[in-house]
Amino acid sequence: MEPLDRFTRNQRIIDDFAARSLAPIPSRFGRLLYVASLRDLSTGDYSHAGLEGTYPGGGVNESLKYCHEEIFQQVLELSLADQETDLKLACTQIEGGATGVAERWLELEYFRLLIPLGTPDYLKDLFNSNFRLLLELILAPTGSSIN
Repeated sequence: MEPLDRFTRNQRIIDDFAARSLAPIPSRFGRLLYVASLRDLSTGDYSHAGLEGTYPGGGVNESLKYCHEEIFQQVLELSLADQETDLKLACTQIEGGATGVAERWLELEYFRLLIPLGTPDYLKDLFNSNFRLLLELILAPTGSSIN
């Protein structure tokens, strides 16, 4: 099913999720982290207890998949410098601070789990290389950044 068809059919769910769950998250990477965390890694299905109490489960799954893909695209459309700023903001919201997060995520390559299923290989490669670079910049001595 085409993304526009999914959006039209599930617009109420998407709007509700965006307003209640995504709007309070101050960064795109933070939103990406959140929506990716709603995906079951075994099945690839998304779930959200609050939405599923109001809307049909299949619609919730489709809506969250749509949101995941859209947020992923938004991140890739940012310049690398803006991605760096946004990721640093997201890391400030995570326990352990930016340096601790960067160390763990580089070791585990956690960022690979942020990619929506069905993403073309060239976009996966771009995202992974950008994310790895951004994490290395977080770990670099003070003053290192993209500008």
